[in-house]
Amino acid sequence: MSSPLAHGILVTIIGEAVLQDRLIHLLTKLGVSGYTIVPAQGAGSHGKRMGDMAGYNTNIEIKTIVDPETSAQLLEDLKPFQATHALIAFQQKVEGLFD
Repeated sequence: MSSPLAHGILVTIIGEAVLQDRLIHLLTKLGVSGYTIVPAQGAGSHGKRMGDMAGYNTNIEIKTIVDPETSAQLLEDLKPFQATHALIAFQQKVEGLFD
């Protein structure tokens, strides 16, 4: 018989690549045990982000699975970044094979 699935909150952050080190520092400060970072392309209210030149007009997407309290704090701590950079973040309840 299989074990029950784990439950958590998936936080997705899409923002300017220049924020990467600061965002990793924030995740580390909050005790996040793991995250995934991938380059991101697209368009939105801040214009097109094509990702064709490293470090210029590029975005990253960071995903992490955390508990509800950490998710709430992370989203709160991300708000100041929106004043000076293109950044969105959202959370979703997830269940799956993770610890």
